[in-house]
Amino acid sequence: MDKSKPTILLETEGSYPYSGGGVSTWAHILCTELVDEIDFVIMALTGSPYVEPRYRRMSNIKSIIHVPLWGVEEPVSYFDESRPFSEHLLKKSQTSSEVIKQLFLPMYRRFLDHLFDPFQSARESGELIYGFWKFFQRYDYKKTLGHPLLWKIFKQRLKQHFEEMGDYSPSEHPKVLDVTFGMRWIYHFMMPLAVDIPEVSATHATMAGFPAISSIAAKFEYGTPMVVTDHGVYIRERLINVSQADISYFSKRLLINMATFITRTVYHFADRIAPVTSINAKWEKKYEATENRIRPIYNGVDADLFRPKEKPKHTRDRPTVVAVAHVFPLKDIETMIRSCELVRRDVPNVQYIIYGSLEVDKAYVQKCKDLVEELDLEDHFEFGGYHDTPSKIFNEGDISILSSISEGFPYTVLESMSCSRPVVATDVGGVREAVEGCGVLCKPRNARDLADGVIKLLEDDDLRIELGQKARSRVLLKYTISKSVTNYRNLYQSFHEQKHIPKYNEVQLPSVNRLLEEVVEYG
Repeated sequence: MDKSKPTILLETEGSYPYSGGGVSTWAHILCTELVDEIDFVIMALTGSPYVEPRYRRMSNIKSIIHVPLWGVEEPVSYFDESRPFSEHLLKKSQTSSEVIKQLFLPMYRRFLDHLFDPFQSARESGELIYGFWKFFQRYDYKKTLGHPLLWKIFKQRLKQHFEEMGDYSPSEHPKVLDVTFGMRWIYHFMMPLAVDIPEVSATHATMAGFPAISSIAAKFEYGTPMVVTDHGVYIRERLINVSQADISYFSKRLLINMATFITRTVYHFADRIAPVTSINAKWEKKYEATENRIRPIYNGVDADLFRPKEKPKHTRDRPTVVAVAHVFPLKDIETMIRSCELVRRDVPNVQYIIYGSLEVDKAYVQKCKDLVEELDLEDHFEFGGYHDTPSKIFNEGDISILSSISEGFPYTVLESMSCSRPVVATDVGGVREAVEGCGVLCKPRNARDLADGVIKLLEDDDLRIELGQKARSRVLLKYTISKSVTNYRNLYQSFHEQKHIPKYNEVQLPSVNRLLEEVVEYG
């Protein structure tokens, strides 16, 4: 790597470069705009190994470390192709039951304490994460986490936890399936700790979640500065998703505890927390982030690419509402559909077109399609699927709509505004910062409120045009790519120039220090 300019380890999950969406748009803009000034290594966590890049790889992306959390038999050999297979075999041979008992289990027991009570010391949590990473640099990941002793201790600690609670109901007691579920999630979520982390100028996680595990390890090992960009708020969205999941009480609690554990640890160790909207700070401060480290960097759009144009022929003669969103529960497409049914009563020929992936949650997609049929909206609500030219989408409509129950600072809102198309949007996340005064804000999960906003703008041409012009002006003033990218460039450069001081000498946990002594002694 070129040491004369910054190299950034950009950590993603379920997004760039393998999936579309707002986070991927942001990441691709960053890599593209900084192609001559910043080099990147991408660590991409995905759900499956069978994915293909969605974006053209820029010349400054020096490597992509693809970590599929599910679907690989030997995870380490999959994403560590540079290491000879003989070394993987050596790691397996070194991973004896005695090594696991003496070096791993003391850290694992303390980790379970933190997992069942995730509001313990975030500093300790970080030391444990580093200890696990250091262990897996020498010993085999799969052999360790599949060892029967870990299952036995997990069950014992679980039983102890529920006995300490005392007042749980029989329905809350974990079953065998819950224990299996818990161990599987621990196995898959910890997989980034098996990755050999490059020494870089800074790490940059796209959420305060499991992709940032590598950042914590790098901070201890190399003193690498750590940046977190909250697009949405990871912990808030996990709370929403888990609460709606069709799983047992125990499994829900475990997943929420895991999210709490990692979020608090990431915020504690991050040198800079750069949310895309100031509204996220309320959550960040609750989970170990101090105010002096929180400084938003707003998203920006290419106002030359996303510019106002006339509606195309296929929508010109109909009042048209466009949306850009993957069809899954967090976007609350059901409420959007119900708003369409209400709008149709006042605007009989209205049409809604939603562009976005229909593959993220196929069961939810079918549920939405069934609702369209039930409400007799086949001629009014269209699922457009993936669109290969996003800059054309918003000009198809008179206005755009966003019905999410959770957001960060969505690109789709800025892109619509840049095209002089006012937005009717739920008042969630940082949407108010962008839309207030040049669009319509609505209550989440309220079809009537959304419909009233749509009707208001479709029936009042003067108001719609006025708000569209204001929206475009606001983007040009505050939310351009150049402003956003300049902030990241300056941040990267400052971390590249500062001295990196490793933190492994500051470790206080005896179990982690014992491991470090062993590694130093035997190399």
